Amino acid sequence: MTDLFKEVIKTDKAPGAIGPYSAGIKTNQFIFTAGQLGIVPASGNLIEGGIENETRQALLNIKNILEEAGSSLPQVVKTTVYLRQMSDFARMNSIYAEFFQQDPPARTTVQVAALPKQAAIEIEAVALVGK
Repeated sequence: MTDLFKEVIKTDKAPGAIGPYSAGIKTNQFIFTAGQLGIVPASGNLIEGGIENETRQALLNIKNILEEAGSSLPQVVKTTVYLRQMSDFARMNSIYAEFFQQDPPARTTVQVAALPKQAAIEIEAVALVGK
């Protein structure tokens, strides 16, 4: 049996944690990302331009965390999308589809009352280890 392990994933290509959590955790088989807002890593600020830009930036942040951990977006098996307004679903979905064009992961999308930094969206992912 393989020894179990847990590795904290950090990268300057995704926003740093602003609390007692890790941007990503890698185990023997999976990588779990923390929920990612549309925060630009260089500035620490929420990207401007609405739900489309926030969705794109959140997914880029996830991509960068996964790549730092030795994985990639095609290895994502599950995402959870938190929307402040379900009326943004179609616009979010069109950007999301650009990142998962083939064999998209399982996904849950829910509306929430509020998100940090008054963001419109937060996305978390679970991916397999490996490219």
